[in-house]
Amino acid sequence: MLRENAVFVDIETTGGNATFDRITEIGIITLRSGELVSEWSSLINPLTSIPAHIQNLTGITDEMVSDLPTFNDIYKEIYNRLADSIFIAHNARFDYGFLKNEFRRCEQKFRLPVLCTVKLSRNLFPKYKRHNLDSIMQRHQISCSMRHRALGDARVLLEFMQSLYKTLPSNQVDEVITKLLKRSSLPIGLCEDDIDSLPESPGVYIFYDSKHIPLYVGKSINIRDRVLSHFAGDHSSSTDMKICQNIVSIKHIRTAGELGALLKEARLIKKLLPAYNRRLRRYDSLSTIQLDNSDIESKPLIVTSSNLDPVNMENYYGLFKTKRKARDMLETIAREHFLCLKTLGLEKGKGACFGYQLKYCKGACIGKESILQHRIRFIEAISPLKNQAWPYEGRIGIRESSFSGKHIDIHLFENWCYLGTVHNESELNQLRLFENEEPMFDLDTYKILIRYFKNHKNIDILTF
Repeated sequence: MLRENAVFVDIETTGGNATFDRITEIGIITLRSGELVSEWSSLINPLTSIPAHIQNLTGITDEMVSDLPTFNDIYKEIYNRLADSIFIAHNARFDYGFLKNEFRRCEQKFRLPVLCTVKLSRNLFPKYKRHNLDSIMQRHQISCSMRHRALGDARVLLEFMQSLYKTLPSNQVDEVITKLLKRSSLPIGLCEDDIDSLPESPGVYIFYDSKHIPLYVGKSINIRDRVLSHFAGDHSSSTDMKICQNIVSIKHIRTAGELGALLKEARLIKKLLPAYNRRLRRYDSLSTIQLDNSDIESKPLIVTSSNLDPVNMENYYGLFKTKRKARDMLETIAREHFLCLKTLGLEKGKGACFGYQLKYCKGACIGKESILQHRIRFIEAISPLKNQAWPYEGRIGIRESSFSGKHIDIHLFENWCYLGTVHNESELNQLRLFENEEPMFDLDTYKILIRYFKNHKNIDILTF
């Protein structure tokens, strides 16, 4: 059996998102030097409602937890039971992530070596496809009278570990556990202090070489964990390998949340042009397709970002890195929808267009199809590329708060253009600084906001 101190942990939650959902129950089984010391569990008031389907699964109802302590009330008890141990859980990233976020809300650091029993099962029994808890219970003949309750599932993990040492050579189990616990080795140019200074909070990080030249800019909701992932022993990407060979220092910038990190990353990559960032580089020739919807005979124009009017985004179709790519898209649409290259302004000369001779055009160029009908077909073909109009009447602020509530960012936007960030409402008079500035449209800001509006339901928006 394990010779190290270990805790077998399981939690029940209100949902699957560690950022927004909360813990409703925790079960902890403690081993010291391989000997069972204690079993402990507690229901927790999540300060939010528990969805009906989760109540049905776990049996934990709103009424059961409404008058119980919150995580903040008992975090010291939980921390003391987990401290100085190997953290063992099934799909450990889930349980560990929830606990880290709960401790972060209490302004407490939480860091333990983690052993995932899913990965342990996969490594020891690679011939099996399924390694969920029910499959493991069936395979190892483990029963559980409290399935989907924290302490019951934690007991299953303990019995699974005991079964491994009974049925497999101890050195084989120990070897796999050691491999899974092995901490990422740091690049030769870094030391432990470089990592320990990194926060477990949202923001961006910048890797530098010995000449202080930027190597890479990244972002994460947990800077420390993301940085360490670059130094994983398997170097899953060639970029990470090159970074490890050249990095000597790390700089980080905290943000209140995910949106701030995304915006900061995009701007820093364009400013610093780091060697190993392949995406979000600066594209001065960003182009789009513009249509004059008031004139059916007008031809689509390819315009660059410098001539783009963000107020009228609904008149633009697609965003392309170059004019050539925009033209390629027009030609592809024409070919696939039997449109006329001459009518679209993509071919010069008199008479039938080349596509008509190849039967790729219905004859708008020689009057066999009316200009109106051709225009209708073209609008239908290009409509999936139509850019989204700014959904607000004017400027807005999107407010983000850190877990502790001490760090607040208010990001200012107008017509998809990023105007800057202030940190409290009293600083909003800084908006005056932007009154005489022409907002600059940026492809990455547009994409970031489109995704953010789509993926987040409860956005704290200030209007002016």
